[in-house]
Amino acid sequence: MKKNKLGRGLDVLLANTTTTLKTTLDSNEKLEEIPVSLLQRGKFQPRNDINPETLSELTQSIKSQGIIQPIVAREIATNQYEIIAGERRWRAAQLAGLSKVPVIVREISDKIAIAIGLIENIQRESLTPIEEASALEELIENFSMTHAEVAEVVGRSRSAVTNLIRLLQLNSKVKILLNNGDIQMGHGRAILPLNHDEQLEIANKIIDKDLSVRQAEVLVKKVKNTDKNIEKIEKESPDFKELINELTHKLGQNIDIKQTTQGNGKIVINYKNEAEFKKTIEKLQKI
Repeated sequence: MKKNKLGRGLDVLLANTTTTLKTTLDSNEKLEEIPVSLLQRGKFQPRNDINPETLSELTQSIKSQGIIQPIVAREIATNQYEIIAGERRWRAAQLAGLSKVPVIVREISDKIAIAIGLIENIQRESLTPIEEASALEELIENFSMTHAEVAEVVGRSRSAVTNLIRLLQLNSKVKILLNNGDIQMGHGRAILPLNHDEQLEIANKIIDKDLSVRQAEVLVKKVKNTDKNIEKIEKESPDFKELINELTHKLGQNIDIKQTTQGNGKIVINYKNEAEFKKTIEKLQKI
């Protein structure tokens, strides 16, 4: 039943957000000059930070030309207004030293405010992949949308929406690295198949070694193959994991296990340079 109503609901949502975001006045509306101190950030704003460089550029533009596009807000109490669209303009106006800003005040429900806050930012701002993924997921949860319907609303392909939302499955520390720009979205997608501990380990290697997305994909493939080999060997030998852990601890090196379907295999000890190789040999001789 819910799905049957969704198409009509989507049309209404699109119509309402388009109407609310437009910065031309209806016949019953007027442009108000409102003190910046009476405006506040929208509570449904998905963006955590605004790029200082773009904010500085907007500030200089406002100083020289003023605010060309009005802010859209709704009144939440007497002389208190919540910004629906135009938070960057509001912040830049304060930095530019303006005491008042042009505002179109509209009556907007929480539901539409959520949609507008999410859609405007996804379409108009440079959100981080995690911010965008969180915004897309909120649209899905708040409006019971499918990935395809969300894609239509925000102007993305369905696969792009799905790939972004999958990033939310990453290790929480990896999500912070992605959010901060320490790794790229492609890196995040590459390490998704790994467990959370492995994701963090590989993410740190990506940063330390400045790996490309392609190099990260190759590394992940090796880890997955190693996991499969270890799992197979562990089933045949309960003591195997303990022995490998002990060897790894004594050598202080990463060890790869490779086994064929015939049961034979090899242990590969990884080293970074000749000096590390010599130390490994010395440790092996002492075992």
